[in-house]
Amino acid sequence: MPTAMLYDIGLQIEQKYNSPAVGARQVVRIVPPTIPGEQEVIVSSLTVDPPPHERRDRRDFYGNGVVEIAYTTAQDHINYKVTARVRRFEPSQQLKLSPTVSGLAEELASFHSLAPLAPHHFLPPSPRVPEVAALAEYAASIVPPDAVALDAVEALGKALFRDMKFDPKATTVDTTAAEAFAARHGVCQDFSHIMIGCLRARGIPAGYVSGFLRTIPPKGQPRLQGADAMHAWVRAWCGVELGWIEYDPTNEKFAGTDHIIIARGRDYSDVAPVKGVLRTSGLQDADHSVDVIEVEA
Repeated sequence: MPTAMLYDIGLQIEQKYNSPAVGARQVVRIVPPTIPGEQEVIVSSLTVDPPPHERRDRRDFYGNGVVEIAYTTAQDHINYKVTARVRRFEPSQQLKLSPTVSGLAEELASFHSLAPLAPHHFLPPSPRVPEVAALAEYAASIVPPDAVALDAVEALGKALFRDMKFDPKATTVDTTAAEAFAARHGVCQDFSHIMIGCLRARGIPAGYVSGFLRTIPPKGQPRLQGADAMHAWVRAWCGVELGWIEYDPTNEKFAGTDHIIIARGRDYSDVAPVKGVLRTSGLQDADHSVDVIEVEA
């Protein structure tokens, strides 16, 4: 049996509007899914306060769970609360059956599927990860053409951990990868977007994963950066045999049982926790909190 961890997860997102918001419609991706072989959701719930007048649950193109809500009357706040119990499995230990970076193009050419998670969707520029010359130059300095693709992923992740500083006050959700890289400061979203841009510049398909981190680390181990909030890391396609692997550049480690998955896409724009439209004036405040607590099996 694979190694697994059991967690109780709590998430609260609070949005407050100084003036009542009219015609609010929002799209929400905040509930962890069951992913065969990776994680099992034993129970979960999403409550919205006030209850929306319309609600629709569906899957998006990439298979992520999506909840659409709408209000027909004015609201001065919208609060989301997620509770879940999730079993997260340790990724299987695989041999490094991965081609070199220069050989990956040939394997991509032989891959004819355009299914949602096919690597072809994750190689071109995407809305939040355009081509950036500085990222391409940096990636080329770290990853030579004869590097094994899997090793290239780890090398770039380690280099960014070395050269970037985790700083929750340095950027906002709208900061570009180019801006965060130039400053060498940022949060997990910035680390992930920069790493995705670097990998794509070397011909390695890469995407964005949103999720949670274990809040309380094992005894004697350091607390992971980003554990107080929703987290983000990177997935990269390393060839036909190895397929997708996931790496957390913010914490310099491959994703494992500390990482609970919510959604996967090309970049943050595909997996934003809450986005939508409303009509209001004045300021609005948003806050969220996360708890990921290990449960004794």
